[in-house]
Amino acid sequence: MSSRGAGDRADEPASYRVEIENRVLRLEAEGNWSIVHLNKVDGDLRRLAAGPGEADRAVIGLSGVSRFDTAAAVVVSRTAGRLEEQGLRVAFEGVSEAQHLLLGKVDACGKPEPMHLPPVPLHIEILGKIGEAAIAMTAEARAMLGFIGTVVVAISRTLANPRRFRLVPFVHHMEKSGFDALPLVCLLTFLIGAVVAQQGATQLRQFGAEVFTVNLIAIIFLREVGLLLTAIIVAGRSGSAFTAEIGSMKMREEIDAMRTLGLDPMDMLVVPRVVALTVTLPLLTFVADIMGLVGGGLVVFLMLDMSPGIYITRVQEAVGFWTFGVGLVKAPFMAAVIALVGCRAGLSVTGSAESVGAMTTSSVVRSIFLVIILDALFAMFFTAVKI
Repeated sequence: MSSRGAGDRADEPASYRVEIENRVLRLEAEGNWSIVHLNKVDGDLRRLAAGPGEADRAVIGLSGVSRFDTAAAVVVSRTAGRLEEQGLRVAFEGVSEAQHLLLGKVDACGKPEPMHLPPVPLHIEILGKIGEAAIAMTAEARAMLGFIGTVVVAISRTLANPRRFRLVPFVHHMEKSGFDALPLVCLLTFLIGAVVAQQGATQLRQFGAEVFTVNLIAIIFLREVGLLLTAIIVAGRSGSAFTAEIGSMKMREEIDAMRTLGLDPMDMLVVPRVVALTVTLPLLTFVADIMGLVGGGLVVFLMLDMSPGIYITRVQEAVGFWTFGVGLVKAPFMAAVIALVGCRAGLSVTGSAESVGAMTTSSVVRSIFLVIILDALFAMFFTAVKI
């Protein structure tokens, strides 16, 4: 068995040859073994080992070394010690007087004592974790702002030159993120509306105010629950799909191929998805609101014996234009956040299937987190302006 370093002549950077013959491992060092050339050799020698039963002795030859300093002596001495730990008897050959002196000084110092660091106090460790999380969040926020700026520039170019807009991908993503999500959105919002009505009627009946169950359903669904539930469903369904699709293209180097062909991935991949979801989510929210009211109306009809006509009249009395409009106003912003997070996570894939899965999970978590934060900010804003 043999392996060679970077060079063969003594005036070249540090290298070595390893041969095993007649159960003797022979390591011949060559070249300039000064500190500036030792990084690669040091890393390789740390992994040097003889297979079981291959060698009983080791011989380290230094006759081919042109320069030999204290750092080299440390590396050679450590290598000899590691070979001895493997059960080999180590001997040196071709050692000059200066090299012998340096090796003797290093051996005289002995092996360094292992460091025993004092245990880190719990509060310091917690503060360190908080600091690391804050730094990571700051870096992620800066990167996300930069990505948003890039997307805004791409959309501005598209508005200035509408022929750049990819109509077919836009319609395709509207279908995938909107129409295909409609059954799930309808079912869940219908059931949530029924549950809210049932629980509201049960609690309000204790105060003789069960008639206000209609107000509860209408205001909760039209202002908050309809949109928030739809946005979470879309984040888990469509946002993750954006990440997986773009991430798979990144892994297969299709995005690099686009750039080679002179195509901008922002125009081809990101802008159609962002615009499609921004248009689709308000429509889904409208359908979700209606289905939530229908589910609540069914429970009110069964529990309170309220006719559909009276129910509709009570809904009209309980809500105004802005009760319904608040949810629709928030929808495009939440859609943009979901699409931007999903697309950026897909573009951040490093090239492995594991990375695609990790970024897909990350995009869903971040999207839902940002959607809830955005909804809370809008709620405080509309409360402050009394809408």
